[in-house]
Amino acid sequence: MNSEDKELLKLFEPLRVADVRDGMDWMGYHHYGTLDYKIRPLYRTRAVGIAKTARYLPYEGPDPKVIGDEYTQWSNWYYGNVCIYPWFDEIEEGNFVVLDVSGVDVGLMGSENALGAKIKGARGFLTNGGGIRDTDEVIQEEIPVWSYFVSQKMDQVRLQYDAKDVPVAIGGVTIRPGDIIVADGDGVIAVPRKIAKDVAKYAHRELFNDKNARREKYEKLGWELDESVVNNQEKFEG
Repeated sequence: MNSEDKELLKLFEPLRVADVRDGMDWMGYHHYGTLDYKIRPLYRTRAVGIAKTARYLPYEGPDPKVIGDEYTQWSNWYYGNVCIYPWFDEIEEGNFVVLDVSGVDVGLMGSENALGAKIKGARGFLTNGGGIRDTDEVIQEEIPVWSYFVSQKMDQVRLQYDAKDVPVAIGGVTIRPGDIIVADGDGVIAVPRKIAKDVAKYAHRELFNDKNARREKYEKLGWELDESVVNNQEKFEG
């Protein structure tokens, strides 16, 4: 991870999706950045990372005319030549893996390869299809995933690799390599890298003010203070 990525992650890690949305508004991006509300987390969690993108297209065929052991042989060929993962070995600490699977109902990632990506430093996964299966294990492994739905299906005869480190379209938003992805229970927002620092500046101001306002209400209710209402730093000025 380069120094600029580290700086951006430090800026965005404390922020909620709602704060980032406000920061985007303050920069004039009212109608940009928020992904389709139907893209939801696999389980209640949050993640912040730097976009690492890859694009897959629907497989054109033909379907294999083999079964059993011959299908195993064909499947090995498929994974070695058609549905490949050349981006996987390039994952770095802090990456948010963004997979454009063209809306196909397929589990490109599962509990084994997603866990491998986590070991390499991936913060989370975002996809515009199913994109994930083995979900009971994925939840157990605490791997954050945001997608339209869950899929049971393997890649064979469904997807073919197209490109990596390219702009992709997810949930109505263009995401470029290096953009900032923030995701939580409110959904996902993508921040163009070129305005990221300014967005963070205003997002932090909103979070600071929100914490103070809610802290007063906690105190009136006699509630114990928690981290969601405690400001540990002075108002962020950028």
